Amino acid sequence: MKIKGLIVKGVIAGIVLFIAIQFVPYGKDHSNPPVIAEPPWDQPETREFFVRACADCHSNETHWPWYSNFAPASWLVTMDINEGREHFNVSEWDPQNNMGGWIAKQVELGEMPPLKYLLPHPEARLTDEEKAKFINGLKNTFGR
Repeated sequence: MKIKGLIVKGVIAGIVLFIAIQFVPYGKDHSNPPVIAEPPWDQPETREFFVRACADCHSNETHWPWYSNFAPASWLVTMDINEGREHFNVSEWDPQNNMGGWIAKQVELGEMPPLKYLLPHPEARLTDEEKAKFINGLKNTFGR
């Protein structure tokens, strides 16, 4: 009887905590900054692969998933997007700060897109053939 009471109290405390954290404003603004400039893609297919696998975090054209409306997921998604845009953002393309070669290497090594993104976004998973074309397109677009 005592354990059952503790479990009920724990569940109630969890629900109250979940409701309370919804009032934290971080992660609620799902607006996207304007697109300022974009790189000169070597071909439309390279851009299509980028949009499919990378653009949510590495552009100002993020499609915010439904779960990004609820904390703590909203916090994690916002942190990932902010970090992705900070490191490499094709919507604010500046050829003087070209990190494209690094991005091609990350895709080649399988570091990008990360597994935590691929799990809820299976459409971002590229076949081996698509990945090879994408890497080649990134190298042609951004240089080696």
